[in-house]
Amino acid sequence: MTDGATEDSDGAEGAVPDPEDLETHVRVLRRYARALMGNPTGADDLVQETLKRALIHIGKGRQVRNLRSYLLTILHNVRMDQIRKEKNHGQQVPLDEAMTVAEPATQPHRLEYNRLLAALSELSEDQRAVLLLAGLEGRKYREVAEILGQPIGTVMSRLNRGRAALRRRLDEEAPSQAAETGYGERDKPVRRRHAR
Repeated sequence: MTDGATEDSDGAEGAVPDPEDLETHVRVLRRYARALMGNPTGADDLVQETLKRALIHIGKGRQVRNLRSYLLTILHNVRMDQIRKEKNHGQQVPLDEAMTVAEPATQPHRLEYNRLLAALSELSEDQRAVLLLAGLEGRKYREVAEILGQPIGTVMSRLNRGRAALRRRLDEEAPSQAAETGYGERDKPVRRRHAR
């Protein structure tokens, strides 16, 4: 990435990001894409298309103030394009994923993780994107609004509604999950304070 078209993630104008900084950005994109998609193959495709578009635009001399926000914005736009295509043509499932026989997880922490992913996947795309950018990626409301191209009030509203919906889904699922795993409220470890 030459031509002085980019700034590093700290905002130093005209600086070209070093390879380690780019690796960090790619890790952030992959983490966000995997959480957003719930599918590693689809997430990797999403990141690849994001990087391709970024290279094309930056190669044309486009000025970028914050590379991480710029890349997350592109990723969001690529995902919106995918959603529009899926509505028109249906979602494609890779053959290797269609043929995989799932085996239920037996470890409680893995079950909790799977419950969270399932609850996240039930949220609307808008709520999930805001929750992941603010919660998982730690982006500020203003930055989330810029990335998603939404007013900050809309971002705050979607975040609030998304958190409430996620909480409801997890609370609804908790009793049935306890029955499946054998872990219930009374099975949780109790910490007792000792008298001194």
